[in-house]
Amino acid sequence: MIIEIDFNSDEALYIQLRNQIVIGIATSRFHEGEALPSVRQLADTIGINMHTVNKAYTVLKQEGFVKVDRRRGAIIAVDIDKIRALEEMKRELQVVLAKGSCTNISKEEVHALIEEIYEDYGGLE
Repeated sequence: MIIEIDFNSDEALYIQLRNQIVIGIATSRFHEGEALPSVRQLADTIGINMHTVNKAYTVLKQEGFVKVDRRRGAIIAVDIDKIRALEEMKRELQVVLAKGSCTNISKEEVHALIEEIYEDYGGLE
């Protein structure tokens, strides 16, 4: 498992970890039913506190990306309410698009970026 954490980023470490795992699921680096490393193992590998990994796993569980099994630990199990996911995406995109608008990024440039990113996720339609 390759997880890249930027220790100089202003973004919280648990959010970076959560984002890396979500991107890993979208790009098929992580598959449905696959067990994630234990909290301790991942914390040691990345060099972060176990509580940080645990917080990321908790957020992933709350968001419907993983299930926690007492024997196997955190398991990739995507179970997301599409309506809720769309509402969350809209809230996040509003801020991202507002930033782009402030820097004169055109709608066409945004669409091109979306196409490029979706290609990384296997060309989802």
